[in-house]
Amino acid sequence: MAVLNKKSSQHSIELEDKYGAHNYHPLPVVLSRGEGVYVWDVEGKKYYDFLSAYSAVNQGHCHPKIVGAMVDQAKTLTLTSRAFYNDKLGEYEKFATEYFGFDKLLPMNTGAEAVETALKLCRKWAYEKKGIPENEAQIIVCENNFHGRTTTIISFSNDPIARKNFGPYTEGFIKIEYDNLSALEQALENNANVAGFLVEPIQGEAGVYVPSEGYLAKAKALCERYNVLFLADEVQTGIARTGQLLAVNYENVKPDVLILGKALSGGAYPVSAVLADDAIMGVIKPGNHGSTFGGNPVAAVVAIAALEVIRDEKLAENAFELGELFRSELNKYIENSKIASLVRGKGLLNAILINDSEDSETAWNICVALKENGLLAKPTHGNIIRFAPPLVMNREQLLECVDIITKTLKDFE
Repeated sequence: MAVLNKKSSQHSIELEDKYGAHNYHPLPVVLSRGEGVYVWDVEGKKYYDFLSAYSAVNQGHCHPKIVGAMVDQAKTLTLTSRAFYNDKLGEYEKFATEYFGFDKLLPMNTGAEAVETALKLCRKWAYEKKGIPENEAQIIVCENNFHGRTTTIISFSNDPIARKNFGPYTEGFIKIEYDNLSALEQALENNANVAGFLVEPIQGEAGVYVPSEGYLAKAKALCERYNVLFLADEVQTGIARTGQLLAVNYENVKPDVLILGKALSGGAYPVSAVLADDAIMGVIKPGNHGSTFGGNPVAAVVAIAALEVIRDEKLAENAFELGELFRSELNKYIENSKIASLVRGKGLLNAILINDSEDSETAWNICVALKENGLLAKPTHGNIIRFAPPLVMNREQLLECVDIITKTLKDFE
């Protein structure tokens, strides 16, 4: 039986390789089951999940409350489109707007869709409320950003792999250095037609780059001074991942436009959203924007359940405490390490910097070794390993994972 299972694992990889587009480079493991902080491969080997589907599974794999809500609704009504009302969307919109403190919610499905929605909303507001001449609005973005891979979004990316051979690119974006208030102020001073500033509170894909303390609050103040919308992309950092409900909460910043996705559904279903107050969201009229699946009944009940789990199980508080422990324990090892030079992050969104070049395979090889030792993680930017376990992890499990990570690193010293 074990031989057959092993063949089926390889068979799954071969099927993807033959019939699927090669737009990902997965770690060589075939997963078939998940529960809480664990996943199992088809051979039955158990792993700690230290990626959480890029922070979508903050509430843990297959959380019974979230899955239960999804299954119950799926048996009743799945999709109406927005041609008609359904009895769940309004309940979700009320719950989520009160939960995050905004007047209105625009429901979508994926993070990239939510970012596109925010960009459209920002531009329409600029033309109709700020008075910028049509087709002249500019949006400031940061270098090394990651907001998705749609045509518009890659137009302001500086990742050559995401950009090359996908042009012509969409205009209307000003790129500045991340965590540089002077660059932001200069861009605002020198461009009268700036509509918004789109920023990640922590740049996750860039390697969990945490900006200087006060950066977000001061950036928001600059936006207010120049009547520019502050758009916070919390698709990865939001929903308790960083030890606060939102990463901007560390600096008491309320974005003008909040972008959410991933853990908004606990990883059970594609759900994303854009939130804003009436003065901004009011520019959207029938026909301006939409999605057949956006705001469907299953998404609505799943999102409510996912947010209730965050609140009721105090997952933000848990992420904060375990994040402090994780960085403290890893720093003890890194003090005398030659292979790892830095650990950084907030809450349970962390990364370690591997002492090798970005084009080396060291970080990848470490992740393969971590897999063999029962922990799943992936490199980003070549020499950085991101660690983001489900927020339902407990102290004992975290310390066991730190032990796996440090023992694995020792083999590469």
